[in-house]
Amino acid sequence: MTTFDILTLFPDFFTSTLKESILGKAQEKGFIQVRVHNIRDFAKDKHHITDDSPFGGGVGMVLKPEPVVEALEKTKNYQRGSHSVLLTPQGKIFTQKVAEDLINFPQIILICGRYEGVDERIRHFVDQEISLGDFILNGGEAAALVIIEAVSRFIPGVLGKEESSLNDSFSVGLLEFPHYTRPRDFRGFTVPDVLISGHHKEIMRWRLRESLKRTLLRRPDLLEHKKLSSEERELLKDIKKELTSLQEKQYESVGDN
Repeated sequence: MTTFDILTLFPDFFTSTLKESILGKAQEKGFIQVRVHNIRDFAKDKHHITDDSPFGGGVGMVLKPEPVVEALEKTKNYQRGSHSVLLTPQGKIFTQKVAEDLINFPQIILICGRYEGVDERIRHFVDQEISLGDFILNGGEAAALVIIEAVSRFIPGVLGKEESSLNDSFSVGLLEFPHYTRPRDFRGFTVPDVLISGHHKEIMRWRLRESLKRTLLRRPDLLEHKKLSSEERELLKDIKKELTSLQEKQYESVGDN
């Protein structure tokens, strides 16, 4: 079982979300354990102060090192194999690969920053720093939920079907193919005939082709790092030819007007 320990100033932030859907069921069945710890409980002064003004002046408040490090050390399971993560805009960008790497640790401690930032000395006590991307949040709480959900998908039993996570976008280095369900015709938009043909091999090839096409159009950078099979190279060549033909027709149409 993988244990997630969240260190936060706002434990109620997690109350509802962790009980819902897949994460809630995963905890009920014992596949994961999520524990939320209030950093204020580890402050030594009678007022449980966790922040202070920055040395050297400036706006905002800084999260103090004592309660955070105390919370980290009291939470850490030194026998199980613990890994502590500081959630900060300065950290490594969170990707599917980072999520997959985290599953190797039985205990993952997620430290949620707040205010203007954290005291620099806290960084000496953590194993890793992670950022969701190049944008700013009010704190690390939302990021902690994202990481828990992404990592949990790799844990056997959490998802209904094990192949669900294997076919996700990014897991195979490509964006996922389009999905369809009933009705077959919705306001003039119909389901591709191949998906209702019953030919499993043709359906698989169509899905691979659409996955490659969607990746080429929306995230071509992913293709630069993916080792393509001979079938994928063949399909990609055909897709590029198709797109070139469409562009030429569009130019001809504009010229005619």
